[in-house]
Amino acid sequence: MLSTVGPNGAATLREHPERLRQVNAEVEAMGGRVVLQYALLGQWDFLNIIEAPDEVAMARIATVLSARGTLKTRTLVAVDVEDYLAALGRDT
Repeated sequence: MLSTVGPNGAATLREHPERLRQVNAEVEAMGGRVVLQYALLGQWDFLNIIEAPDEVAMARIATVLSARGTLKTRTLVAVDVEDYLAALGRDT
């Protein structure tokens, strides 16, 4: 999940940087798991590699976080390269 924080979100992070870890705990409470997290320079502020049980669970996580109005998200489904290559080798 790529995310960009808005002005209120940036102010919260500046004043309370621990909020980032609290949000990660909230993601886990919704059934996800933050595997890796990077602060980015550029168009997006964060890259969060999140495992979720399925796409619906991930959609819920992204919607709940975005509904607060402090950040915008873009989610992408990732497929393991080995699984991808195996799928390409199947007869159709």
